[in-house]
Amino acid sequence: MATRRTPLTDAQKKKILDELHRDTSARKTGYREKALKLYPHLCASCGREFSGKRLKELTVHHKDHNHDNNPPDGSNWELLCIYCHDHEHEKLLDAKHRTAGSTPTDLSNAPGLANPFDSLNSLI
Repeated sequence: MATRRTPLTDAQKKKILDELHRDTSARKTGYREKALKLYPHLCASCGREFSGKRLKELTVHHKDHNHDNNPPDGSNWELLCIYCHDHEHEKLLDAKHRTAGSTPTDLSNAPGLANPFDSLNSLI
């Protein structure tokens, strides 16, 4: 059963529009917008390029996993596609489980996280 809605007054419409403009302005000054201005629109892991509508698939990853650490130079950020970003966080969770709850500082040496390219130079 549909409920009847009363139309918004001009004052209510203005309030909603002002909130939308304020939220948009806040987003433009956020770390994602800063990272998109600093870095090329490429995934740092797989190298795919993003533009237009697909730019929303590019996310900001905090290298130290601390979302409050947002230096103005962007040194704690890297742009990752949504798939690589999920994979990065899965690696962290896997490393935590394998090291019995302690967080390794260098995930490349964490147990169970092998790098298939370790001996690539010797093969070339």
